[in-house]
Amino acid sequence: MRAQEAAPGCWYVQGLSELGSKDNQNFISNAGFIVTSDSVVVVDALGSPKLAERLLAEIAKVTPRKVSHVVLTHYHADHIYGLQVFEKAGAQIIAHEGAREYLFSDTARLRLQASRDELAPWIDDKTRLVPATRWLKAREELTVGDTRLVLQPVGAAHTPEDLVVHVPRAKALYAGDLVFRSRIPFVGQADSRNWILSLDKLLQFDAEVIVPGHGPVSTEARKDIQLTRDYLIYLRKAMGEAARDMTPFDEAYKATDWSQFEHLPLFAAANRMNAYNTYLLMEHESP
Repeated sequence: MRAQEAAPGCWYVQGLSELGSKDNQNFISNAGFIVTSDSVVVVDALGSPKLAERLLAEIAKVTPRKVSHVVLTHYHADHIYGLQVFEKAGAQIIAHEGAREYLFSDTARLRLQASRDELAPWIDDKTRLVPATRWLKAREELTVGDTRLVLQPVGAAHTPEDLVVHVPRAKALYAGDLVFRSRIPFVGQADSRNWILSLDKLLQFDAEVIVPGHGPVSTEARKDIQLTRDYLIYLRKAMGEAARDMTPFDEAYKATDWSQFEHLPLFAAANRMNAYNTYLLMEHESP
């Protein structure tokens, strides 16, 4: 792990284009931090307590200032399992209230239980789900020291609670998992129609630099969100036609030309599941 400066005062660490494993400590997503004149604001908490400790060590190399806030872009496991480290350090945790339902659900509990087996020793019985200190309902500005941050809900898209963090002075945007670069997006139960609309909203920010949830920093916003957008559009078109024609999923998947995406990391691991979930979504959306 190595902190890199994406824009003045705006830093990030870049996770691996892999599935979470014992070998990588679940370091598969990005996290960011913004250094202000008063303290540090972290964006996302990474996928294990040990990773959060490593992130704190990277921050300490940049500034002696403490972490006062952690803003979550969403509550997926690879972004939140480090939260307890920041909570212990006294940071205020801010997230969109759309995450409440998931956080207190059996799905979240069972996911953590499975992670304790699959990702031990990095996730163990001491690892717990941490709720936000403050839940947002709408756009909010947060001023910390000399820095103004815009916390903007943009979901439901990748998740019901998608939140982006805009740093106007640095023209930087922390986009969370609305943007995947250099790998296949994880679609899961996403509302892909709204996700595409949300990507269009990102272009309305005055941002010269975008820190995605996965992959390298973008300095060409329109070009670099195109992969995620094109992939979602293609999934919806191919699976939408199959659902409308009542073509069985296995037959439709086999008949679809995936050649423009199959070279990307994690295609083999994620694409079939993405297509199946989109097929089910399109069945529901079809008149």
